[in-house]
Amino acid sequence: MKLAAFAITLTAMFTTVADAGAEPTAAPAGAQAVILAPADGATVTSPVTVQFGLKGMGVAPAGTAAPNTGHHHLIIDSELPPLDQPVPKDDRHLHFGGGQTETVIELAPGTHTLQLLLGDHAHVPHQPPVTSERITITVQ
Repeated sequence: MKLAAFAITLTAMFTTVADAGAEPTAAPAGAQAVILAPADGATVTSPVTVQFGLKGMGVAPAGTAAPNTGHHHLIIDSELPPLDQPVPKDDRHLHFGGGQTETVIELAPGTHTLQLLLGDHAHVPHQPPVTSERITITVQ
């Protein structure tokens, strides 16, 4: 049993190293992520429901290396991360690797920005990057 766990861990390590040197995943021309709700400029209360959309591509869970697919990352109150590296995972970079297209987030009262960034099977942005417009909302 321990040998099997070691083999799985070793395989995962080599797969991660191989992915790190891989070519960027291509995105089709015109592909775009979209924040369906809330609307830019909206005044909302927390918790905030955020709905994700995608044009020109399909949604697939992280780890799925299918052409023209990816999964959403929600960027909160932050600039886009480096577009040639996996998206960080912290309170400003939320991952939706299960293929989710909606979330509910707690935000403090005040002004906030939201933006979507699509990631490939390894959480790396596509080339060209598939993003939404950055929207601004006010939480009461």
